[in-house]
Amino acid sequence: MLYREAGQFKSTYAADAAILPIRQDRIGLALILAAAFIVVPLTASPYLFSAILIPCLILALAALGLNILTGYAGQLSLGTAAFMAVGAFASYNFVLRMPGIPLLLAFAGGGVMAAAVGILFGLPSLRIRGFYLAVATLAAQFFILWFLTKVGWVTNYNSSGVITAQPMVIAGFAFDSPQEKYLLVLSIVTLMALAAKNMTRANIGRQWMAIRDMDVAAEVIGIRPVRAKLLAFAVSSFYCGVAGALYAYAYLGTVEPEAYSLDLSFRILFMIIIGGIGTILGAFLGSAFIVVMPIVLTIVVHFLDDTLHLNVASSVASNLELMVFGGLIIFFLIVEPHGLARIWQIAKEKLRLWPFPH
Repeated sequence: MLYREAGQFKSTYAADAAILPIRQDRIGLALILAAAFIVVPLTASPYLFSAILIPCLILALAALGLNILTGYAGQLSLGTAAFMAVGAFASYNFVLRMPGIPLLLAFAGGGVMAAAVGILFGLPSLRIRGFYLAVATLAAQFFILWFLTKVGWVTNYNSSGVITAQPMVIAGFAFDSPQEKYLLVLSIVTLMALAAKNMTRANIGRQWMAIRDMDVAAEVIGIRPVRAKLLAFAVSSFYCGVAGALYAYAYLGTVEPEAYSLDLSFRILFMIIIGGIGTILGAFLGSAFIVVMPIVLTIVVHFLDDTLHLNVASSVASNLELMVFGGLIIFFLIVEPHGLARIWQIAKEKLRLWPFPH
C-alpha cells in the first residue's frame, strides 16, 4: 500500500518526463544518497572503505561505461580494462608534465584520451559486429597494455613498471584518508551516473538503442550509424578512462599496466551480465555483487572449514570464486537474462499491487 501512484498527478510535460516520476522513488533515492554521503562516512571502518566501498564505486563507473556501449548501443567490447589503463596513465602524465593542473581536470583529460583511443578502436564497428567486434576490442586490450609497457615516455622511464601515483590534492585539500577518498569517488560517480541516465533518456540514447535493435532499420529512419556508434565508443571509453584514473589514484595508489589485465575486463563484463545489461542500476548492483561475493565466499569457506572440519583443499578454495562466477552467469542467462536490475523491477511492480493479486 505504500508504493502507489494514487494522488500523484502530473500537470506538465517536465513532470511526466522526470527521471523519477514516482514520489516514493525520489524519497528512496534521497535516503540512499543521504546514507552514502553522511551515515557511511561516520560509521564505516577504514577497511570497509578501502576493500569494498571504493573499488565497488570505481568498478561500477567502469561497468556503467561498458553498459553504455554494450547494453544501450549493442557493441560488444572486451577491452574495458585497456581503456581504464589509458585514462590512468594519461592522468598521471598530465599531472607530471603540466605542473599546477587541477587534479579533476587531469582525470577529465585522462577520460578524453581514453575516448580518443576508444574512437580509434571503434572504427571496426562500422564494418563488423558481434563476435568479430569482440575480437577487435580484445586486440585493443593486448596492444594498449603492450604499448604502455614498452614505451618508456609513458611511464616516465620507470624501470620497475610500478609508478607511485601523485597525491590527490584538490583546491589545496589533500584526500589522504580512506574516508576522504571515498567521498571524492562517490561524488564523481554520482554526477557521472546522473549524466549517463540523462544521456540514455535523450535523443542520443534512443539512437543507440535503435542501432542496438536493428542498425539497418535505424539508418532507414534517418539515424547515422557512423556517428552513433563512434559516439557510443567515445562516451563509454571516457567513463572507463575516468574510472581507470580513480582506480589508480584512489584505490591502488600506483599506476601499473598489470592492474588493468584481461581478467579485469572480464570481471566488468560479468558485472553488467549479472547486474543487468542496458540499465544504469545494473552497473551498481553487478559491481556490488562481484566485489562483495569473494569476501563472503572466503568467510563462509573458513567458517565451514573451522566448524565442520571439512578440510577444504586450498586449490578448491582458490578456484571457488571462478566456479561461482561461471555458475551465476549461466543461471542469469537462462533464468533472468536482464540480471538483478530486472529482478528489482519485478519486485517493485509486485509491490505496487500488494496486497491485491492483480
